[in-house]
Amino acid sequence: MKPVIGVIPLFDETKDSIWMLPGYMDGIRLAGGLPVILPLKADMEDIAQVCGICDGFLFTGGHDVDPAMYGAERSDKCGTSNHDRDTLEKKVFDYALRTDLPVLGICRGIQLINVLCGGTLYQDLPTEYNSTVKVEHHMKPPYDVPCHKVTILEDTPLFMELNILTLSVNSYHHQAVKDLAPSLLPMAVSEDGLIEALYMPDKKFIQAVQWHPEFNFHRDESSRRLFKSFVNSCQTS
Repeated sequence: MKPVIGVIPLFDETKDSIWMLPGYMDGIRLAGGLPVILPLKADMEDIAQVCGICDGFLFTGGHDVDPAMYGAERSDKCGTSNHDRDTLEKKVFDYALRTDLPVLGICRGIQLINVLCGGTLYQDLPTEYNSTVKVEHHMKPPYDVPCHKVTILEDTPLFMELNILTLSVNSYHHQAVKDLAPSLLPMAVSEDGLIEALYMPDKKFIQAVQWHPEFNFHRDESSRRLFKSFVNSCQTS
């Protein structure tokens, strides 16, 4: 049987509607998994029930993480947060930690995982992060082409998955990891020094990337490998 992957839903305030980018679902399907969208609002009993049918979880992109979650005051450059989503993801992540189920985080996913583990974020890179190296982190469409490079650190799961030291990535974010949580380790760093990928070494599979494999997996082998490695880890849960 295919492993069931619980996918965190996206939310549109204007339409008061849950929605989903097909790339998240298709990337999982192509890798051999069966994606299901989790409910946005649920109590712990419901979360435990729905998580009980899942073999792993995909933490998607979307809203800015509420700065209150990492003890910071909200900057006027911080984007909209969604309390229901923050709450759902905390419950799901806690469940995944307790049961040692695989988690893959993408964009907001890497930021959220870092925060839930005790780290902090830059709320707005253009106004808070100073670097002599100029890197485009907020690209314009199309989103399936690379816009900067990352250096992959040796002796990390990402290096073992891709077997390369440099990767060109697509990038669409204005927040990023600031202080890395104590339980996490970096896997890749951008040319201007930002953490672009991380993992939790004492868990089976908790990994996250700042770039967007859901936009370019159809044309990029490294993105397909990311999805495949994640789904494979769920198959042996």
